[in-house]
Amino acid sequence: MLKEFRTFVAQGNVLDLAVGLFIGAAFGKIISSLVEDIINPVVGLALGGVDLTQLKVVLKEAVGTAPEVAIRYGNFLNSIVQFLIVAWVIFMIVKAANRMRISRREEVLA
Repeated sequence: MLKEFRTFVAQGNVLDLAVGLFIGAAFGKIISSLVEDIINPVVGLALGGVDLTQLKVVLKEAVGTAPEVAIRYGNFLNSIVQFLIVAWVIFMIVKAANRMRISRREEVLA
């Protein structure tokens, strides 16, 4: 059974998945930094100096030691922008891979 497991792990699928997972985690940090450190300040400046992460609707003010209750939609907007950037990059990667696959297939057929 150990030999079968070793063969399974040595196959490309498991290794590709592991590499993809680590690259994806690192890419997520880059995208977070892009959105929080570059895009949000520009958008905030265009909106009159607003920090997007501070945008919220306060439902109940803080009273004594009880914290305020608020809907922090600025953080939600950050997540949407991050998702759209990641989705766009993945779309472009898949599109390029498909283009390469088609051109290789045409070379083989020619």
